[in-house]
Amino acid sequence: MQKETYYYNPNTLKYEKVKKTWTIRIWQVLGFIASTIFFAFIIVTIGYSFITPPSQASFEESLREVENDYLVMNKRIDVLTEVINDIEDRDDNIYRVIFEANPLPSQIRHGKDNFQQKFKQLSKFSKSDLIKNTAQKVKTLERRMYVQSKSYDQLEALFKTKSKYLESVPAIQPVSNLKLNRIASGFGTRIDPIYKTPKVHAGLDFSAPIGTEIYATGNGVVEIAGSSPDGYGIKVVIKHGYDYQTLYAHCSKVLVRKGQKVKRGQKIALVGSTGKSTGPHLHYEVIKKGIKIDPVNFFFNDLTADEYNQVVIMAEQNNQAFD
Repeated sequence: MQKETYYYNPNTLKYEKVKKTWTIRIWQVLGFIASTIFFAFIIVTIGYSFITPPSQASFEESLREVENDYLVMNKRIDVLTEVINDIEDRDDNIYRVIFEANPLPSQIRHGKDNFQQKFKQLSKFSKSDLIKNTAQKVKTLERRMYVQSKSYDQLEALFKTKSKYLESVPAIQPVSNLKLNRIASGFGTRIDPIYKTPKVHAGLDFSAPIGTEIYATGNGVVEIAGSSPDGYGIKVVIKHGYDYQTLYAHCSKVLVRKGQKVKRGQKIALVGSTGKSTGPHLHYEVIKKGIKIDPVNFFFNDLTADEYNQVVIMAEQNNQAFD
């Protein structure tokens, strides 16, 4: 049953029944609907402000996971950067020093890239700074690794050349001298054994019994093997390459032939006293670019530091030469 509504009429001083027209009724319905929509809008707006829809929550969770992955990737890139820093430092200050190669300039190792232009398209992402930073690190690391690989290729080629060089350069004593007592006369001005006057002695004299084995002091090719009229008697001359030659004089017998390849430590002759000699010994010379230099500086392969110092002292004695 519909409720009746009354109102107080001040003119008649009575309560009278309200008569609702269809216009009033329509406005009442429209007002109710409008207020309902208004309050519903307010409720929905507040709800969306504090309550995240499931789809959006899933997207934001994925975004956080991607961001965490980027942060982890950055940490790993930083570790790899430390590794390449150490490799580059060793390359410049150890390996290239050993092989007498210049360090690689910084502009070659690191280069100069226009990262701002290259990664401009990444600016549209919300985490663009993180993404650009990671991309730049990866690009820089790629370049440095590529340059380092090329550096190692160069060092490998230098190593092959250097290995041959180190095998060829004279580096041991030409006779067995474990007790370091066989150096009789050194390089420099010495007393000529025949004329008894000061004369340049261009090698080292090793006193040893006739028949003592003589060894090649570096890899090379025999250039001379036999007797000569220049006072050296029976001699062997080895061409080592890299502008080096060695001469072994006053031998009693030659064990190699001209043109033969020899290795360091190989027996090439026997000690004698042929030519201009006053007693059994080996006269040994080191020649570079046609100039005779002190052989005592080329015994680094078979002597300790103390032994080397002892040999130097013995070679510096201002005594009489054997030849």
